Amino acid sequence: MHPNKLGQLCAALLLIGFAGPALACASCGCTLSSDWDSQGFTSQQGLKLDIRYDYLNQNQLRQGTHSISAASASQLQTPTGAQEVEQYTKNQYLTLGLDYAFSNSWGVNVQLPYIDRQHSTLGQGSDGSNAADGGGAYTSHTQSLGDIKVLGRFQGLTAQHNLGLLFGLKLPTGSHTQTGSSTDPSNPGDSASIDPGLQPGTGTTDLILGAYYFDALSKNWDYFAQATVQKALDTVDGYRPGTGYNLNAGVRYLAWQGMTPQLQLNTRYVIHDHGINADQYSTGGTLMYISPGFSVAVSKQATLYSFVQLPIYQKVNGVQLAPRYTASVGARFSF
Repeated sequence: MHPNKLGQLCAALLLIGFAGPALACASCGCTLSSDWDSQGFTSQQGLKLDIRYDYLNQNQLRQGTHSISAASASQLQTPTGAQEVEQYTKNQYLTLGLDYAFSNSWGVNVQLPYIDRQHSTLGQGSDGSNAADGGGAYTSHTQSLGDIKVLGRFQGLTAQHNLGLLFGLKLPTGSHTQTGSSTDPSNPGDSASIDPGLQPGTGTTDLILGAYYFDALSKNWDYFAQATVQKALDTVDGYRPGTGYNLNAGVRYLAWQGMTPQLQLNTRYVIHDHGINADQYSTGGTLMYISPGFSVAVSKQATLYSFVQLPIYQKVNGVQLAPRYTASVGARFSF
C-alpha cells in the first residue's frame, strides 16, 4: 500500500487520547477517535481541516466495575465525608482540527474545542433523591472554548514512514473559573463553584507524548497500534488533573467503493486527580471501549464520517457518572 494511505490510516487514531473530548472523570469515553484520515499523518504535504461533533451523556452512576443506584451511593462514605451523588453530565463538543504536513516526516496538528456542558449534582449528604442542607448541590451550564492542543509529529524513523513519534502540549485556554447555580436547600439560587474537573478548561499546561506503528495486513486491510500519555506540568488553584495513558489498536476495510468500515479498540488508564481542591477519591480508573464506524468519500477533497463508542469494561475509582455510549459525526476537507 502507498505510504500516503498508510500515513492517513494512523492519523486520527494517534490523537485518540488527545483530539477527542478531555473530560474530568475516567469514565467519559474520551478515547473516541475521529475519522482515520482526519488528522494528517501523511507523507503528502498540505493542509487538512476537520470539523467534528461529539455527544456524550454521562447519566449512569458506577462504583468500581458495576452500576450503583443513587440511593445506595448516598449511603457510602469517603475520606472527606458522605459520597457526593451526581445526577448527570451532558456534554456536547464541536471541535475544529487543523493539520499541516510540512514534509513526509514532519507535521503539526491543532485542535480547538468548543464545549457545551450541563451538570447537576445532589452534593453530599443527600438521600439519593433530595439534596441536603449544606451539601453543596448545584446545577451548571457552561458554554465556552476549551483547552487548545498543539501536537507535532515525526515519522521519519523508517523508510516506510510508518513508525513515528507524537509530542505536544495542551494549553490552558479554557476557562476554569465559571460558576453554577446552587440547588442546596440552605442557599438556593446563589452562585456555586463548579468542580475543577467539570470546568471548560483545567487551567494547567499538559505535556503530550506518544508512539505509533501502522501497516497493511493485506490488500484490503490496514491496522495500527499506538501508546500515548498526557501529564499536567503544573497545579492551578489547588487542582492538577490525573495523568492519562492510552493504548489503542484498530483495523479498517478498504475494498468497498466510496465507503470504509472501521473498528477500534480503545483502552485508557487515568490516575486520580491531585490537589487540595481536587476530588482525589472519585476520579480516575480503567476503561476499555469498542468503537465501530465508517467514512464516506463525497468528493476527492471531502469525507464524511460517523462513529459510536461502546464500553466493554469500566472500572472507576469511587463513584462516578459514566456514559452508555458516545456518538460522533464529522467532516474532513483536504486542500
